[in-house]
Amino acid sequence: MKIVHDKFKVHSLTGRITFELMLKAFKAVKRNRGAAGIDKVSIQQYEKDLIPNLTTLMQELKTGTYQPLPLKRVHIPKGYDATRPLGIPAVRCRVAQEVTRRLINPTFEKIFHNSSFGFRKDRNCHQAVEQTIDLAQQGFRWVVEVDIKGFFDNLPHELIMESVAAKISDGNILNLIERFLKSGVMEEGKLSPTVRGAPQGGVISPLLANIVLNHLDWHMENKAYKFVRYADDFVTLCKTQAQAQEALDFISSLLKEMGLEVSQEKTRICRFSQGFDFLGFHISSRGVTMRKKSVEKFKETIRKTTKRSHNLDQKVIGKLNQVIRGTVNFFATKFSTIRQQLMMLDGWIRTRIRSMKFKRKWTTDHYRLRNKQIERMGLLSCSRHGSARMRC
Repeated sequence: MKIVHDKFKVHSLTGRITFELMLKAFKAVKRNRGAAGIDKVSIQQYEKDLIPNLTTLMQELKTGTYQPLPLKRVHIPKGYDATRPLGIPAVRCRVAQEVTRRLINPTFEKIFHNSSFGFRKDRNCHQAVEQTIDLAQQGFRWVVEVDIKGFFDNLPHELIMESVAAKISDGNILNLIERFLKSGVMEEGKLSPTVRGAPQGGVISPLLANIVLNHLDWHMENKAYKFVRYADDFVTLCKTQAQAQEALDFISSLLKEMGLEVSQEKTRICRFSQGFDFLGFHISSRGVTMRKKSVEKFKETIRKTTKRSHNLDQKVIGKLNQVIRGTVNFFATKFSTIRQQLMMLDGWIRTRIRSMKFKRKWTTDHYRLRNKQIERMGLLSCSRHGSARMRC
């Protein structure tokens, strides 16, 4: 796909690299936490010699001598025995990426489409879902669910660099980004080159994804299609089935030009009334609930904390409350209709608690450990906490 280069580009970003910017970047990396990279240097270890570490890194970034370390490959559970590969940069590399991200982000933020909600300041998943519901209420009742096959792993480096270079002309910054992309991956002692993709786990990868997909957004806008996008997760809403099919054909063709591919298994057209999954929610004309995978992921986390072989104590209650609070805070919103789901989850969690205490699963144990007794232990109620959230 041909990228239109802007006549008015941003120059001399390298000159804006200051120690103050380096310090802000480190603090952002520290807030996000994360594991050590292949050099085994943790955030805490890096912080012990923070001033000399940042000073050295700043000099390397400004003079163009910085060389990123290879990424550390880790696999995190994705559900149903599947895993998602992450590339973990070293702490110093995360700081370098954050510095670069802060330098180029303001330029691209000005041109990002209003229907893009992912990894942008003051924008979030809930706003994306609300806009989706709003479009359906306006009469756009046919939904095109699009899944880009292995999006982050398959992004062509040439497309990324050309998209960034369309607005940025500082050669040093462009070289930095290219080095981030081509740093390689270390797994089980073996170094593999990275010839495609923006590593999931990289600080700058979400911004690069938005920069690339911004072309898709504005092509969709020119065709007058209504859509909502959160990074590579997006839906298009149309008024008729024929328009929905035309939109899908257009998106598929455009992505192919970009060197990307639509996943046939996960892409479909449906009526709004049939329901569809988006950003962890299940959205339909009957309401907005937790999708099945989200419920199962929540249950799996609870199962790991409430094994019968472990003892029930306040530490367990504390861990459960942390999981419950995080999940309910996300899903219990002013547009959610999940009261019934939360009540069912409360009952299921109490059953797990009883099984953990008595090392068995008998229905009569309900009388031995009643709901009020569990409540006195300090266990947070999903339904009560959710109701309070939805009233706000």
